[in-house]
Amino acid sequence: METRGGTAFGGAKSLDAAVQSSKYQAMSLKLPLRVRKVGPVDVPLPAYQSARAAGLDLCAALTEPKRLEPGMRALIPTGLALAIPDGYEGQVRPRSGLALKHGISVVNTPGTVDADYRGMVQVLLINLGQEPYLVEPLSRIAQLVICPVMQAELELVSELDETERGSGGYGSTGT
Repeated sequence: METRGGTAFGGAKSLDAAVQSSKYQAMSLKLPLRVRKVGPVDVPLPAYQSARAAGLDLCAALTEPKRLEPGMRALIPTGLALAIPDGYEGQVRPRSGLALKHGISVVNTPGTVDADYRGMVQVLLINLGQEPYLVEPLSRIAQLVICPVMQAELELVSELDETERGSGGYGSTGT
């Protein structure tokens, strides 16, 4: 990187200062996402809860509360179908506050919503906590992060290139 004024940050004294300066602000990238409400519950559209949030909050499309006992799983509808653009996926992830305070998570995290799926998005919640948890109608249950993806082009080979790690698996790099 070019250095000016004795720094590698375009004259700024730190990376943080460079990021904060308008000269180095990244453009806010926006991807059109078509959303259709489906089912009997009128849910709010997914929403970012802060200006720089990565995830859109998904709400429970329930007509009545759903009780999750400890260890129990439940498929919770969102009342939404999505048209995710080609080359992207929707990742359904747990909400950190629900995980910390109540032990509520998404079983298959991150759950993938493929670009060609047009059915209702549902969230497979699990209660990993010690107490029952009540999923309330329209409560925020998960977050959706839209991410670029690539499809692999497989090549069958007789050998793989050697690496320092080799075939070392679980725990092989330390704990």
